[in-house]
Amino acid sequence: MVRVGSLAGKVVIITGASSGIGEATALRLAEHGAKVVLGARGKDRLEALAARITDSGGEAVYASTDVRKREDLDRLVALACERYGQLDVLVSNAGVMPISPLDDLRVEDWEDMIDVNIKGVLYGIAAALPVFRRQGFGHFVNTASTAGHKTVPNQSVYSGTKFAVRAISEGLRQEAGDKLRVTVISPGIVQTNFTEGVTDPALREQLTAVRDKLAMAPDAVARAIAYAIEQPDEIDVNEIVIRPTAQV
Repeated sequence: MVRVGSLAGKVVIITGASSGIGEATALRLAEHGAKVVLGARGKDRLEALAARITDSGGEAVYASTDVRKREDLDRLVALACERYGQLDVLVSNAGVMPISPLDDLRVEDWEDMIDVNIKGVLYGIAAALPVFRRQGFGHFVNTASTAGHKTVPNQSVYSGTKFAVRAISEGLRQEAGDKLRVTVISPGIVQTNFTEGVTDPALREQLTAVRDKLAMAPDAVARAIAYAIEQPDEIDVNEIVIRPTAQV
């Protein structure tokens, strides 16, 4: 059942929408009347999520999207504009976390984190910013992490990418002027499948144990994203740090 509220009618792109925070955000925003445009690499999961939303009375379209490819972000933004006539919000949520000690020299993992976590956000900006400028309104919501506030062993590269997301977002905010909004969401430990990408078996086991003990539900982050979006147009929530109370 769709509820009518301040999110009603807003057109929102969500990357990394097929699971975790992205999926929870799509469900929450659609439930409150937003028209969601879903992007992720897993087409089958996107199709199932879109069907779940439309079967409940919401509006959703989707496109297989690899944020490492600039043309995929261009197509996703074009899909939103063609289907709904505008774009209100881009939630750049896609991310990977194959963390490891630097001594392991997992250079391909480092490159993947840079390509997805940093370049994926930049490609989203490149696709949506011209649209927002033409419209005279728009909102970037970029998912960072508490790792973008504090670096710990084994997370150097991942943490670096999330520090970069925060820096890029703050620079964008300062350049955006008074018509566009920019929000950074920095979640702590979330109950998602992020440990599947950790290639070091011992580290994966350690992180899984921490996640299972402490993690918050993805919908907690989705509620924070919804809060930022539903503020009046002249109010810009610049950053939300959200984590379990038990997380140090």
